[in-house]
Amino acid sequence: MASASPELISPRSTRVSAARRLARRNFRGKERLFLAEGPQAVREAAAYGGNTLVELFATVEAAERYADIIGEVRGTGARVHLADEQVIADISTTVTPQGLVGICRFVDTPFEEILAARPKLVAVLAHVRDPGNAGTVLRCADAAGAEAVVLTDASVDLYNPKAVRASVGSLFHLPVAVGVPVEQAVAGLKAAGVRILAADGAGEDDLDDELDNGTMGGATAWVFGNEAWGLPEETRALADAVVRVPIHGKAESLNLATAAAVCLYASARAQRASGGCRSVTES
Repeated sequence: MASASPELISPRSTRVSAARRLARRNFRGKERLFLAEGPQAVREAAAYGGNTLVELFATVEAAERYADIIGEVRGTGARVHLADEQVIADISTTVTPQGLVGICRFVDTPFEEILAARPKLVAVLAHVRDPGNAGTVLRCADAAGAEAVVLTDASVDLYNPKAVRASVGSLFHLPVAVGVPVEQAVAGLKAAGVRILAADGAGEDDLDDELDNGTMGGATAWVFGNEAWGLPEETRALADAVVRVPIHGKAESLNLATAAAVCLYASARAQRASGGCRSVTES
């Protein structure tokens, strides 16, 4: 591999131009393709199956360093293009590209399929506009053992490159529904027997009290809102309870991703306890 020469030497190549356009939402929606950058995202895309990974651009150095990933990608039948660093820089949306950029097919799941699976722990991103926050909450949901994530029509595009990067591969680990109106999401989850908890710093109920009272062992969906202004009153009104994360120190508040991690792990812990609905470590 050390003597290999880049095969896509011009940033004006048709393939490079097509890949670069996927940084824009309208082109992603039209082509139903998105960018997955870095070794972790590319590895997870290759493992996802279903011909999700369409093609991969890699520098010679990255192809040598991540030879195992290149092998996995070739095993899926995806095209692998060696490219010079300028080509990768033109496709990538990061300041310091890691030398691997994949093009993937959309992987979102219809909301009806999520409901049919009777999920026990769900994160609903109701008004999350920052892609970094959305991707990080998705990662937290994955780590806590949630069985689904729902992005409402008022939230950011799941396939925004920053959201994909922030998920660090978790996008490929659990079902994610997109574009669901918040009223429909809540109504569907309630009909599936899921309790709806809205996370809000001004919530009437305290997370510690919920845990102490033993009310969190059942199927639960956490609704998270915009970091700057929280959840609108009409969204709060849809929930079975509005819950605040207690602040025991002098910090004014928690950021969205941190609060989401605390809430999701609290539910995961309660569900693992005796009499809870399931263990997050179940296979």
